[in-house]
Amino acid sequence: MSTRQVSDSNDPLIESRDQLVAPMQKGEKPREAWRIGTEHEKFVYRTADHAAPSYDEPGGIRDLLMALTEFGWEPVMEGGKVIAMSGPDGAVSLEPAGQLELSGAPLESLHETCAETGRHLAQVKTIGDRFGLAYLGLGLWPDKARGDLPIMPKGRYEIMLRHMPRVGTMGLDMMLRTCTIQTNLDYASEADMAQKFRVSLALQPLATALFANSPFLEGKPNGFLSYRSHIWSDTDPARTGMLPFVFEDGFGYERYVDYMLDVPMYFVFRDGKYIDAAGQSFRDFLDGKLPALPGEKPRKSDWIDHLSTAFPEVRLKSFLEMRGADGGPWNRICALPAFWVGLLYDQGALDAAWDLVKDWDMEGREILRASVPKLGLDAPLPGGGTLRDIAGRVLDIARSGLAARGRLNAAGDNETGYLLPLDEIVASGKTPAERLLDLYHGAWGGDLSKVYAAKSF
Repeated sequence: MSTRQVSDSNDPLIESRDQLVAPMQKGEKPREAWRIGTEHEKFVYRTADHAAPSYDEPGGIRDLLMALTEFGWEPVMEGGKVIAMSGPDGAVSLEPAGQLELSGAPLESLHETCAETGRHLAQVKTIGDRFGLAYLGLGLWPDKARGDLPIMPKGRYEIMLRHMPRVGTMGLDMMLRTCTIQTNLDYASEADMAQKFRVSLALQPLATALFANSPFLEGKPNGFLSYRSHIWSDTDPARTGMLPFVFEDGFGYERYVDYMLDVPMYFVFRDGKYIDAAGQSFRDFLDGKLPALPGEKPRKSDWIDHLSTAFPEVRLKSFLEMRGADGGPWNRICALPAFWVGLLYDQGALDAAWDLVKDWDMEGREILRASVPKLGLDAPLPGGGTLRDIAGRVLDIARSGLAARGRLNAAGDNETGYLLPLDEIVASGKTPAERLLDLYHGAWGGDLSKVYAAKSF
């Protein structure tokens, strides 16, 4: 989740609707300026007992963050506490229970993305070896109850933790017990954004299936392949889901602004502190009638903050965020951006992907989204068949898109090799979660503690 660093009294007031549309319009870039941003989270645990370390304990999360200064990272403070690190590779930040996230820099190629990931993992593993910490690459804590987990000292999390139980049964699980991989991508125009949004939203369930990696909860199988994805089904219906309006004629920036104005607020950031505005209306804020700040009107930064508080399967800010994948190992961190860059950054591939999904009806899309956390590649497609029937074809489209980009590394290899982990999943017919379940019921003999040795970075 976003880390806010400063508030600026010179930040302009929002006085027209044009200012609400502006962040999306300013995201438009020519093709040569398109970049790849990759975010990935991992669980931190103590090697001695597999417990999640607290923020303040010696060798805990605070010390882990501050040790990154050895590699050139600079601390980001909130309320006198370090809550993130900033550096040339982006930002290292904390999820609510201490999950460690790298929000990578915008990069030109997947080769750079994988090099960035490698640098980050090498750094945190070096620090972890010193402090007795290690990192687990799954989409869900496999053996932790909510009460087993610490809370990080970030103001927005305090507000969200209070609000989540009011609007859904699993919002606290989303905050405390999940990890994800995300990809952030650019667009050239409003029309290009709309086509990319539709394709990525329609195919997000396929990404969920290919990256499904959360079949355990509190020490035993939970009946799902991606329980992390299932959690979103009852987190907060006002800010999650498949966004049917994206597929309607005329969809563009204005319609997304309308959606965001209907998403209830969480907070307002003033003078270095988060003010609780949970459940209140940004429309009221525009009219100077926000109960949390009576008489005040929003500033540009308030709208930017608000754009980060919706959690649909694909999110629009000044770029598009792909949000469907569980956390996982190093090679799948590289595979997710490869999947989406291949589909979305070459016009021929984008058109081919749209041809594949354009006739799906909304009811079918919703059924697919609801089915995929449990069924994975066997989730039903609109009009018949299953995800398994199109997975190989979609990967072929992505491969063609990556080949057309022609981005080579020093060895002369293009970017298609980063799809190999997904090719293997499709060829075997087994998602990562199904492989984990096979181990649990087979070689591990029901001993889930063995997941730490098997799935740590």
